Amino acid sequence: MAVYAETPIELINAVYANLDDRVGALRETFGRPLTLAEKILGNHLDRADQELERGESYVDLRPDRVAMQDATAQMAWLQFMVAGLPEVRVPTTTHCDHLIQARDDGKRDLLAAVENNEEVYDFLESVCAKYGAGFWKPGSGIIHQVVLENYAFPGGMMIGT
Repeated sequence: MAVYAETPIELINAVYANLDDRVGALRETFGRPLTLAEKILGNHLDRADQELERGESYVDLRPDRVAMQDATAQMAWLQFMVAGLPEVRVPTTTHCDHLIQARDDGKRDLLAAVENNEEVYDFLESVCAKYGAGFWKPGSGIIHQVVLENYAFPGGMMIGT
């Protein structure tokens, strides 16, 4: 059974609540219209008052979500564990799809992946449960489509592994 939560409307409303003010301030700073990427990144700055110089400034960002696929999530979760945090601070999901190799047919390929990667899947499921992240088990769908259908929204910012 996949354990997950869709993007809460409160999170979406919070992103849009700051958009006009932040985009207006950035437009004033740069003295020109902004690209879509500049608007999205600007709305997710950790410090809205940070002085910015295009192509020069380093910025800290506050993403709305983290989504990881099984092949790279292992290392990301190990690094998270070393950080000693009790739970994720940003809605996070792990999707088990990249370790499934298409060889014969969907059913046999899925069974082979579960057998060959059982230890990885068990680890990912357990860390997701421990740290409050969603877990999409093997066979639940391709991460790109699952994220699009369940989590993405216009103007949102997501970090992926």
